[in-house]
Amino acid sequence: MERIQSQFRKNWEHKLENLGFGYHSLEGLYWDESHYYQFSLSEINIIESATAELWQMCLEAVDYVIENNLWSKFNIPEWFKNYIITSWEEDHPSIYGRFDFGFDGKNLKLLEFNADTPTSLYEASVIQWYWLREMFPDKDQFNSIHEKLVDYWTYLKKYMNPHYLYFASLTNIEDVTNVEYMRDCASQAGFDTEFIPVQDIGWAEEIDEFVAGDRSVMEYIFKLYPYEWILADGFGEKLVKNDFRSQWIEPAWKILLSSKAILPILWEMYPNHPYLLESYFEPRHLKDFAKKPVYSREGANVVLHKNNIPVEQNGGDYDKEGFIYQQLFELPGFEGNYPVIGSWVIGQEPAGIGIRESVHLITNNESRFIPHLISD
Repeated sequence: MERIQSQFRKNWEHKLENLGFGYHSLEGLYWDESHYYQFSLSEINIIESATAELWQMCLEAVDYVIENNLWSKFNIPEWFKNYIITSWEEDHPSIYGRFDFGFDGKNLKLLEFNADTPTSLYEASVIQWYWLREMFPDKDQFNSIHEKLVDYWTYLKKYMNPHYLYFASLTNIEDVTNVEYMRDCASQAGFDTEFIPVQDIGWAEEIDEFVAGDRSVMEYIFKLYPYEWILADGFGEKLVKNDFRSQWIEPAWKILLSSKAILPILWEMYPNHPYLLESYFEPRHLKDFAKKPVYSREGANVVLHKNNIPVEQNGGDYDKEGFIYQQLFELPGFEGNYPVIGSWVIGQEPAGIGIRESVHLITNNESRFIPHLISD
């Protein structure tokens, strides 16, 4: 694993915008092709194998949480439990998720799992692929994200009827770009699709149905809007009342995997597993550790401790549901830059990686996306 200096392509901003990627430099540079990461094939095999194994472990963990009634660890209200259980027992489909790995070329550790509303999908799938084709046409990349998305939507067509899908998000440019890309993949698979701002999803009280602007009942809704927000804003009660006449993607069982609370559960189930970091619901004996909120986004409210002394921390509004404590992993440093590998699972399979890099040890919303290639 090497970080190699490169050059920005001529008219790179224009090339990205022509692909519909408009947030490359909104608040400082986000897409950064001044460097790239180079991996050996054996390193890619490690990442791919870990992704496949951790996905299966996470599925086992959902069963474990349900069987052992561990809802309080996840701050799941009593009235929402059965909704989650039903979505799990009926195998409601999950399209995607992103594992965040710390990796130094030898040791690979799970930092967290963005299982419900992962972003950076479009740049990992399409944008860095076009960069590779232009800059290094004879090289390869760990990246079959697009093909696997289209293939999995095609597979789901057999089980979803009607073939009409709504795609919903907030209206910021990053969320809309990611959702519109997912919508395009579903369209390529043969679905009829429509984008709707999540705030425009209506509720017809008299029939307990979710409705679009034209009062059409919405039977399938892909949402880039986290379940913990749905529970906090009163929307969750409507999901329960609706009783799955509208099916939401990602499904409700993904709230368990998207919570940092799954990390101590995994450690309890698989102690000393080589891909896991020691994690608990209290600090215990840990001296070098990350204190993470049970629910958090972009590093908010994370505090890193070394020898029990805070060395880096982020503010935020995610400090109300409790914390977990995870053994600290020393991210490799490249001239003061610290990469986190986002490894995608699409339709149950490892599909590719995207790398976010930060000058901070906590990867936050100021991180940059760096492309990669395979050396052999």
